[in-house]
This record gives sequence, structure tokens and C-alpha cells, in this order.
Amino acid sequence: MPLWIPITIAAAFLQNMRSTLQKQLSGAMSAYGATYVRFSFGLPVAALYLAGILWFTGASLPMPNMATMAYAVVGGLAQIVATVLLVALFAYRNFAVGTAYSKTETVQTAIFGIVVLGDHLTVGASLAILVSLFGVLMISMAKSDLPLGRFWRSLGEKPALMGIASGALYGISAVSYRAGALSLGLEGFVLPAAFMLFVVLAIQTATMTIWLWIYRRNDLKAAFRLWPQSAAVGLVGALGSIGWFSAMTLQNAAYVRALGQIELVFTFITSHIVFREKTSRLEFLGIVLVVGGLLLLVLGR
Repeated sequence: MPLWIPITIAAAFLQNMRSTLQKQLSGAMSAYGATYVRFSFGLPVAALYLAGILWFTGASLPMPNMATMAYAVVGGLAQIVATVLLVALFAYRNFAVGTAYSKTETVQTAIFGIVVLGDHLTVGASLAILVSLFGVLMISMAKSDLPLGRFWRSLGEKPALMGIASGALYGISAVSYRAGALSLGLEGFVLPAAFMLFVVLAIQTATMTIWLWIYRRNDLKAAFRLWPQSAAVGLVGALGSIGWFSAMTLQNAAYVRALGQIELVFTFITSHIVFREKTSRLEFLGIVLVVGGLLLLVLGR
């Protein structure tokens, strides 16, 4: 089995854990503050991980070039704006439409990968991504009671456009992270992925610290007042990001993001078995399509 597959699955599992931990902070701070915690408290973990690699391998700290820094800035800021757009969607009555359209991230990631890096998708991989995409859309519509007809008719509405933009920005960030790591020209994937992660988190932490200090100072104070919970989010989030960056350095970002949708399966299992939540037929069909698409992607590789 190619190494990027188990790394991606582990990253998706950790992302599911991080989301659960972030929800516990929702009463004490806004979604912006919870997002900031992920970056700021993850940065020390990424720094220790990078330092450990340098010490263990005896390698020198990479010297980033202009391309590396440009990709880090573009990717880091794109991820922040994408998150802000998703948060902003909840102010709209039909926010479910926007969140559903944001799930087109995997397809947009594939397009950006082709344009920026010249990555190519096989016919089987393209089919797998489309199958899992339909599954994700079904799950999203089932959870929000969004009719299919309403989904298509709302394409030109502001929430839908915001959702598409969010998915595009997440796609840009994924491709940028892969491009930045590859631009270092280093052998292997561990060191370039670790260095890229550290640089990106440093940029995101600095940017959001300034923004929160100006506009949402209470969130900034809450993040450090609740440091044990914040540290847990940062630790799990950083470990997950180590997996994402490593996998995307090894493999086409579109494949990684597509396989990463296995997170929805983890969420489904948790809600069904642990919390004993009922599952609608549409949601179950969506899970089947997601799993089928992921199996087609993995077996096709």
C-alpha cells in the first residue's frame, strides 16, 4: 500500500478529533477564536516536530526560496479566508446551500493541481472523486433537509457563491502546500512537509493574532485563558496537519483531499454508534457512495 494512503487516513481521523475538541470551545469563543487556537497552539508542536527531524537526521534547516514563501503565504491566507467564508455562511437563512457547495473542494483542488503543478488524474481517479463528491453532497443535504431541486436552483445566490469560493480557496491552499514543499527541492517528504507546515502556521498565527487583536480581542483573551483546551486542539490539529502536509508532498493533492473525506465515515460511525443518532436513507446512501468512491480511488492507485 502506498504510504500516502495510511497517512491520509490517520490525518482525517485526527481532523475529526480536532473538530470535536473545537466544538467544546464554542461556548467560550467564536468560530474565529476556535480557528485561531488551531493555528497558534499548533505552531509550537510543528516547531518541535521540525526540530526533532533536524536533530535526528542531522540535516540543515532548509533555506526557502521566493516560490516557497509565496506558496506558503497564498496557501495560509487562502485557508483562513476559506474558513471565514464558511463561518459567515451561518448568518444566512439558507446557509445549508453554501456549505453543500463548499464540498466541491476536491474537484476544484484537482483543477488547480492541473493548472499550477501539471498534476494529472487518471480516468479511474476522476470517476472516484466524482462518486465520493455526490456522496458528500447527499450527506450534506440529508443533514440540513436540503431538497435536490433547491440545491440546483440556488446556484446564483450569494450563499452558494460563498460556498463555491470557500471550496476553491481550500483547494488553492492544498495545492499551494504541495507546491511549496516540492519547491524546496529536497529529497524525501518528511523534512519539506515539516518545514512547510511550520512556515504556514507561523504566517497564519501572526495574521490572525493581529486581526483578532484589532477586531475580536475577547476571542484572543479566551484562547489563552482556556489554554488547556486550546493546547489540546493545537496538539491534535498539528498532528493532523503533519499528516496532511506529508501526504500532499507525496501525492497529488486532489487524491489526498478526496481520500480525506473518509473523515465523514468516522463522523458517521461516531454519531451512529456512540450517540445513537438515527440515519436517513439519503445520508446512508451518501456514506455508501463516499466509501465506494474512496475504494475506487485506492484500488485504482
